[in-house]
Amino acid sequence: MLRWTAAALLWIVGGLLGLVGGLLCVTVILLPLGIPVLFLTRRVFGLAGRLVVPRELRHPISELADRGSDAGKNAAKNAKKTGKKTGKKAKHGVHGLRKRLHLS
Repeated sequence: MLRWTAAALLWIVGGLLGLVGGLLCVTVILLPLGIPVLFLTRRVFGLAGRLVVPRELRHPISELADRGSDAGKNAAKNAKKTGKKTGKKAKHGVHGLRKRLHLS
């Protein structure tokens, strides 16, 4: 809710800056001031838009890459844990079989 409020305020500020920049560009003498104000307006509108859109929609490729690398790390950890558990069980299993067969 806070992000939407901030985006709305930035939208209003961007609109006012655009109006001022347009008026400055109409007068030829103040044209060098109007152009940078219009560029600033564009950046303010962009920031307002980025506040509204979630990160997954703004950067879908990096989000998928982050999720993929996290999944790979988790899979490696789980495989290592499972390997250790299986190794211990197999070790105890062979030892128990030897005891039962009276081989040791």
